[in-house]
Amino acid sequence: MGIVNCRSCGGDDLRIILDLGSQPIANALLLEEELGRPEARYPLMLAFCPACALLQVTETIPADVLYRREYPYFSSSSPALLNHSAQHVEALIRRYELGPASFVVEVASNDGYLLRNFVERGILCLGIDPADGPVAQANTVGVPTIHDFFGSRCAEELAGKGKLADVVIANNVIAHVDNINDLVAGFARLLKPTGIAVCEFAYALDMIERCEFDTIYHEHLFYHTLHGLTPLFGRHGLYLNDVKRLPIHGGSLRLTVSRTPARSDELQALFAQEAALGVDEISFYNDFASRVRALRDSLAKLLVSERDKGKRIACYGAAAKGATLVNYLDLGEGFFEFVADANPHKQGKYMPGQRISIRHPDQLVAEQPEYVLLLVWNFAGEVMRQQAAYRERGGSFIIPVPEPCIVRPGTPLDDTQFAISPTRAPPPPLATGSIGNSMAEQAVEVAKSCATGDDRILRSRRAP
Repeated sequence: MGIVNCRSCGGDDLRIILDLGSQPIANALLLEEELGRPEARYPLMLAFCPACALLQVTETIPADVLYRREYPYFSSSSPALLNHSAQHVEALIRRYELGPASFVVEVASNDGYLLRNFVERGILCLGIDPADGPVAQANTVGVPTIHDFFGSRCAEELAGKGKLADVVIANNVIAHVDNINDLVAGFARLLKPTGIAVCEFAYALDMIERCEFDTIYHEHLFYHTLHGLTPLFGRHGLYLNDVKRLPIHGGSLRLTVSRTPARSDELQALFAQEAALGVDEISFYNDFASRVRALRDSLAKLLVSERDKGKRIACYGAAAKGATLVNYLDLGEGFFEFVADANPHKQGKYMPGQRISIRHPDQLVAEQPEYVLLLVWNFAGEVMRQQAAYRERGGSFIIPVPEPCIVRPGTPLDDTQFAISPTRAPPPPLATGSIGNSMAEQAVEVAKSCATGDDRILRSRRAP
């Protein structure tokens, strides 16, 4: 169902800034027996609310459809994410002196990947998640988890049992909940008077500036900035207190909120940076759509050019962002050999839309395609290290975002586990022409420049 009003403030002047066409649900992986059936598709458009500066997709798909019984995402399948979460827990324990008398709640806790660190430290905790499979897995490994959607009702039930939280953790969830006001009201109800909520989410500023359009899909309803979040939390008596920029997921924020209005220097500085850029004005987003189309055209030209030379191209990472990318490219079923993914819950199924078969990563060495399109570029460092054997045998990775780049065998990497990009000089000016063609020609040159020279070092795209 398409929305007319802003989900946060109710404003009725939503402005479309990007249209990615009609797309299937990104995480709705297909079984082989479902390949003959038509798939449901929904408009995928991104809109800006001038009244409260919130970015949001215009289509609402019922939560019970998005988070169905076969929901395939299990956070524990990523070693880099496990390490990131363990470090986060250690930081929280130290900063807030958490111990056996503390109570921590995680919203959208998935398979217990984060909370298990509290369990190991003897700190009381509770996970809340609506997906059957991850909830069952969390309880199996000893992380107490309830199967429910979190909001004011759930918070009221817990509060009525005296289960108020010192810390509420909400990683990559405030982008996912349609009734965003009810979610934040739940935070406010569940927190102790001195409690804090810590939220991690992909940062909209990084998405726009780095053209990370593939992070847009129906499950991600919102794309947040500090300007968009301030009125949302304020509406429920909560204040933004602190922020930290993170490299994970192509650029994220870790935001701390509470009932106290104090702001850290870091929060003040980032808020000022957003204001200077004008993220609360529609003009900041005016060229986003044209840059996305140019990136799509440049990547498609590179892929088609290599395949026309007889090169085989597989993919890595049957993630939601990958579904957006391959369906927006729309190169046709059979263009890609297969997609490798380490998650056993995905193997043997097919990505929606383009219907690419999902296989174990061992198939990269077994089949040795010349190229692998890295759909999970946000974990590029981790994946390319894991696939060292494929690279040693001559395989190359193609990083699609923020611009297409071929990473040849032998190209040295730095120590990041997350997104990487080439260090290189700006390309020379191109002849005038259409934006799409010009960018497509530039992409082939970029890919060539990325691939030449053993002294070319790939470095982390860390936020400034």
